[in-house]
Amino acid sequence: MSIDYKDAGVNIEKGYEAVQRIKKDVESTHGPEVMGGIGGFGGMFAPDVSGMSQPILVSGTDGVGTKLKLAFAMDKHDSIGIDCVAMCVNDVICVGAKPLFFLDYIATGKLEPLQVEGIVAGIAEGCRQSGAALVGGETAEMPGFYARGEYDVAGFTVGMVDQPEMIDGRAVKEGDVIIGLSSSGIHSNGFSLVRKLFPEERWHESYDNSTLGEILLTPTKIYVKSVLSVMETHNIHAIAHITGGGFIENIPRAYPDQFQAVIKKGTWPVQSIFNLIQETSSLDDTAMYNTFNMGIGMVLIVSAEESDDILLRLNERGDQASMIGHITTRGGGDASICFE
Repeated sequence: MSIDYKDAGVNIEKGYEAVQRIKKDVESTHGPEVMGGIGGFGGMFAPDVSGMSQPILVSGTDGVGTKLKLAFAMDKHDSIGIDCVAMCVNDVICVGAKPLFFLDYIATGKLEPLQVEGIVAGIAEGCRQSGAALVGGETAEMPGFYARGEYDVAGFTVGMVDQPEMIDGRAVKEGDVIIGLSSSGIHSNGFSLVRKLFPEERWHESYDNSTLGEILLTPTKIYVKSVLSVMETHNIHAIAHITGGGFIENIPRAYPDQFQAVIKKGTWPVQSIFNLIQETSSLDDTAMYNTFNMGIGMVLIVSAEESDDILLRLNERGDQASMIGHITTRGGGDASICFE
């Protein structure tokens, strides 16, 4: 009696079916720079470097974290892929790099083609939102490694920027204005705490014209096209993506140590989900701002002279941008960020 790969828990036919299901979504992200098609051993991309004096490649990689637990429990998989793309492309745009292409990795215990189709549909949507081509990926079936119905997803992106246009924080100066771009919610950070505060039995509770679970699953906003739009006409001195570590960890990463960010609370709308988290957890403001984005997913540091025009441009695009603070010189004992 023979034992084949299927007996061991790996169904090759379902793998073929999954590839066919995702093909249309993958190809929807392709432009003329993509060479070859789905199914090759490597994704190929021919970047347009015309007009660049010194093109620099910028890479980023990330996953979605324990937010996946909500997707499993609610059997909703079509937004998680957007999160995966967002966490990568929002990082590389912080140096002014336009995302070129994206690759994904999906690992599961038992491959379900419909589930994979939903995940990749979200990834493709994230790629369309950021202008990146989905040039490849890997779907790994690993029986006995993941619980039934569960999976992990991670992504990798490469962007490009001309070195003279790179945003590295060296242009930051005292008096610069900090502009905050509104988040879509919690994004993909702090979910180990969120799940401890709101266990699975509460995810179907009505909340804010939806359910609590659906609010928590709201995908991460992608800021690539907003930033590229500003870069066309204005100078950006520094950019910070507000991810794990919140305001306190991420904003100081954008500028040299001699400066301090002064953030004025109350200058932007904070979604009610953050108030619910604080009320439920009894965390103080410092802990909240060190864990969550608190309604701001990305900040741009710009000159005071250009700030009004940049703010107008962003809001005309529908980005809900606010002036949330300014840059000052840091004293000897001062923290790298403070709140008013």
